[in-house]
Amino acid sequence: MRKPVIAVVSFPGNNCEVESLRAIENSGMTPLYFRWNDDRAKLKDVDGYFLVGGFSYEDRGRSGMVAARDPLLEYIGREAEEGKVVIGNCNGAQILVESGLVPLDHGLKMSLARNVIETGAGFEALGFLSEWVWITPACPKDRCATSGWDGTTCGEHGRSMHLPIAHGEGRFTTKDKDVIAELKKNGQLAFAYCDAEGSVSDDPIVTPNGSMFSAAGICNPAGNVVALMPHPERTPNGKPYFDSLRTWIESNGRTKKAGKGSAAMSSLVLGSTEPGELEVFIDTIIVNNEERTVEQAAKKYAPTLRLKQWKYVRTSSGNLRELLADITLFNANKERAFVRKGNAVARWNNDTKAEQPLTEDQYSAFVSGMKLLRRDLPDTGSTGLGKGGMSGVCYQVDGIADEDLRSRQLLEVFANPHASELTVLR
Repeated sequence: MRKPVIAVVSFPGNNCEVESLRAIENSGMTPLYFRWNDDRAKLKDVDGYFLVGGFSYEDRGRSGMVAARDPLLEYIGREAEEGKVVIGNCNGAQILVESGLVPLDHGLKMSLARNVIETGAGFEALGFLSEWVWITPACPKDRCATSGWDGTTCGEHGRSMHLPIAHGEGRFTTKDKDVIAELKKNGQLAFAYCDAEGSVSDDPIVTPNGSMFSAAGICNPAGNVVALMPHPERTPNGKPYFDSLRTWIESNGRTKKAGKGSAAMSSLVLGSTEPGELEVFIDTIIVNNEERTVEQAAKKYAPTLRLKQWKYVRTSSGNLRELLADITLFNANKERAFVRKGNAVARWNNDTKAEQPLTEDQYSAFVSGMKLLRRDLPDTGSTGLGKGGMSGVCYQVDGIADEDLRSRQLLEVFANPHASELTVLR
């Protein structure tokens, strides 16, 4: 029998190609390095796909969002329907979730959100996590392509495995109760964080990113598409993960068709946010690469769209001078700030530490189009902003009619509704 061939897919910004190629080869398979813009004829004889870790497109917009909307993912989705395995680790997992290939084969039904845990004092943002964790399959050995670990190869505690994590957005979450019910019913919560003895727990020491149900990995209904946040490719400890992948392919992966999941598409509602007493919009002086990349992703659904991106802060009790003295919020060397109080808009002069009037052209540019506010939930950035304080990203959209802006696919470029709230900023 020939060795299974696995395409190792790399987007701009990925950085785990070498260890992924090595891990696949060490488990008796043949890796095929494939850049996102290579000729797809190279994929004619592959048996599966491996989406690697890293920071595709620098995580612009949010992790995995841009790569998930590349035409290559539509092609890989059709391959998954034919039964070919598709595995995504870390950023690869984020791409799979954003593309809708997990959990239910189609539609944006969950998020890999920013690492946040709930404490007695409220929600705490954790930033980027780089540490070692234990995980264990939370499903039967034959449930998905990578869950068939042989306990004799995984140390004295059987099916638990010690692996590194390295992510800023790894918290599996969804607002859709029907999706949660479907995942539980189908056994799709495939991998869970555990302690060294294999006991699953939502304690932050065990599940460090706040992931729901301690989920470390999720599969699609057929089990041939798997999204995992830890990195089995970075350690010899992860070899059973890849051995399982080879066994799955050799036993049924070339013939078993996956089909599509059956859960209905949940609705996306675009609400509105009224102006606060004091709002600050922060722009970059140099070219904003994230702004340009998000605009290009949005143009897939609205070719004439033009985008302006701002950092946004709203407060009812803050001192403006003190607020803009915080270097973590505003860096006058590379940013400029605009202040809105009701209908009045001014530019912040950092030399005089005072507001100055806008020119007529500046004011027209500021009020043009529609402003969409994305607030990641929980809004940990609003800590210290007082009652009613908010933080987020404001997208100012021009070039299309308001009714065209309400397209679900377009709005999901700006925000994942399972981790964020998207509203029209009045």
